[in-house]
Amino acid sequence: MSEPEIRELYRRLLDGWNRRDGAAFAAPFAEDGDVVGFDGSQISGRARIAAEMERIFNDHATGTYVGKVQGVRMLGPQTAVVRAVAGVIPAGHADLDPKLNSVQALVAEQSDGRWQIVLYQNTPAQFHGRPDLAESLTSELRSRLVVDGGRDRR
Repeated sequence: MSEPEIRELYRRLLDGWNRRDGAAFAAPFAEDGDVVGFDGSQISGRARIAAEMERIFNDHATGTYVGKVQGVRMLGPQTAVVRAVAGVIPAGHADLDPKLNSVQALVAEQSDGRWQIVLYQNTPAQFHGRPDLAESLTSELRSRLVVDGGRDRR
């Protein structure tokens, strides 16, 4: 079973973001991987993903992601879908901002013996008209906070 390797892709993705390192964020992607960002922006290709992430990190004070994999589903021996949720501790703050919570999906493919991300989508978890769901997600993510110097250690 490759589930630990697939979960590691997600961890590396968030770690690259949390280190504000565009190349590290893009490293788990396939050469032709795709991102659909929190704001709906789309980026194709590992090199373009790295460049855009560097631009974001240079132009914005980005927060720290706290993520949780909710499940990994194997679609075949070389393809998997990861479902996750995440929250963000804004720069200069100590707690999650519920308005930045998201539901995330990652499609991974094994090629040449190595797992890579082919698609990552980050969707705002706004739960329109259902504040109980938003509060529940924030509580779930807060329970995962083990912060050391502003970085999540999980």
